[in-house]
Amino acid sequence: MELGSYPIKHMITVSNLALQFSDKKLFEDVDLKFTPGNCYGVIGTNGARKSTFLRILSGDLDLSSGDIHIAPGQRMAVLKQDHFEFDNNEVLETVIMGHKELFDIRNEKDALYAKEDFNSEDGIRAAELEETFAELDGWDAETNAEKLLMALSIGKKLHSKFMHELTGAEKVKVLLAQALFGNPDILLLDEPTNHLDIRAISWLEEFLINYEKMVIVVSHDRHFLNKVCTHMVDIDFTKIKMFVGNYDFWYESSKLALRLMKDQNKKQEEKIKELQNFIARFSANASKSKQATARKKMLDKIDVLDIQPSSRRYPFVGFTPEREAGKDILYIDSLSKTVDGNKLLDNVSFDVNKGDKICFVTRNPLAMTTLFKILMGEIEPDEGSYRWGVTTSRALLPIDNSEFFDGVDSTLVDWLREFSTEKDESFIRSFLGRMLFSGEESLKKANVLSGGEKVRCMLSKMMLAATNVLILDEPTSHLDLESI
Repeated sequence: MELGSYPIKHMITVSNLALQFSDKKLFEDVDLKFTPGNCYGVIGTNGARKSTFLRILSGDLDLSSGDIHIAPGQRMAVLKQDHFEFDNNEVLETVIMGHKELFDIRNEKDALYAKEDFNSEDGIRAAELEETFAELDGWDAETNAEKLLMALSIGKKLHSKFMHELTGAEKVKVLLAQALFGNPDILLLDEPTNHLDIRAISWLEEFLINYEKMVIVVSHDRHFLNKVCTHMVDIDFTKIKMFVGNYDFWYESSKLALRLMKDQNKKQEEKIKELQNFIARFSANASKSKQATARKKMLDKIDVLDIQPSSRRYPFVGFTPEREAGKDILYIDSLSKTVDGNKLLDNVSFDVNKGDKICFVTRNPLAMTTLFKILMGEIEPDEGSYRWGVTTSRALLPIDNSEFFDGVDSTLVDWLREFSTEKDESFIRSFLGRMLFSGEESLKKANVLSGGEKVRCMLSKMMLAATNVLILDEPTSHLDLESI
């Protein structure tokens, strides 16, 4: 990665980028410009290499050809994906480590002041460090780090604990606070809403809406992308293109462009007029938020020729029960459960009626998973009881599906056949095809699938089961936007 003499208005300039692994082209002929004050949502199907693109921007991966120029003096922060990297660091310290220069200066000056033979040269160096430390807002570093953690519901009692003492969900929040700490000029976020509770996601949305610097984010959360993004960066096969607007604007405009392209009888002037009306309608619907106002100004200036159809493929998800459920579905009475000394369920009671669609909201995802395991008969409650209606049949999409894939050396066709009473290969392939595993894809080994591919296989398994009650534990995790 080079630093170029490009004007500051283009903070990141990507020129003729290409990346190739072995004989496979991942990206080619990519030209993009990222500017301050905008939030760029990176989208693409599972396997489109969205995370790879962020790694290229951060300098973690070398290019096959092309250049990435970052304006001089810009600090970049990246949301870490390794949840064990800081296990031996205290929580508050981990957040401050997000600003490496500040963290290093603090450590160096503390080491100088701790010297028994502190001399005049040390004094001069300490003065230099103190000046830079103050310029970087070092004296408020701990206070600012605490504010970020508190906003993400990491209470003060956890700030002095080591990272290995935290739960997985708590670690995610600390690493997010680390990336946000110190107002970086460029913020790279890979799936920042994964494992966050609704309250934390809402806070992050507002934080990014009001963030005046540059954000580039990979996310499969459509609502999140609509709320915060001013641009979409679409990775489609080996090409990467940038479009003004949020996800809904990109999605609707690409569908409209595809329909107009297929309409051979419509005159060019009529097509342009329809696209212009579409842009005007989206602009008029913009809300009063800061990001929406920015999008509206951009949409007003958009060239209709910039709107292009997408080559996206969409899976089919459809659940047809073998037997219709009766009136009685589920009765839960005073369920309680403690796991490893933590009371996850406390006197839980509710009924489920025919046709109900129930969303569980919790700050602790483990509580929800525990409830679902009890209802599926996998574990027993400590107290209380539950009763399923005699006409019900249940299927669970678990948040952890590793037991279904780890160590399994069979192809997807053979894997799915294990869960089907109908063993005919064409029948099995039809269910895999609905989830975009067609042709050679259906002969992949089950143990080499990506996270999103595993969830799509689990959905195929659930469709085959033909149950009349569905229990879904974080069903959108790992899925791309098309599957969601």
